[in-house]
Amino acid sequence: MKPDMKTNLAVLILVCGASAGPTASFAGDAAAGAAAWTKEYPQTDGSPARSCVTCHGRDLTKPGQHAVTNKVIEPLAPSVNPQRLTDQAKVEKWLLRNCRWTLGRECTPVEKADFISYIQTR
Repeated sequence: MKPDMKTNLAVLILVCGASAGPTASFAGDAAAGAAAWTKEYPQTDGSPARSCVTCHGRDLTKPGQHAVTNKVIEPLAPSVNPQRLTDQAKVEKWLLRNCRWTLGRECTPVEKADFISYIQTR
């Protein structure tokens, strides 16, 4: 396993609340993460449905753009942006913020693991 993948796995375990003990077995489902990434979530305020693609795009190796502020979002793919998924506090902060904005609620630990697993494959 590459060193950056070890760091990413450690962040995944910490963010998703899994035990980091030697027998811990907690992995997200990248296919489920991909499906959730493109799923459109209806908004209660009448605005258009949102998905992760709305701001981050389908190609995570390319920059995204925030739908409201137009701010550029650096690529999420660790393959082109090695700093992604290496800071537990940042991962937790952005999952909380983005799940609330897109899904209208916090993500479950399983959803978090699935999203992180998907992002790691890019």
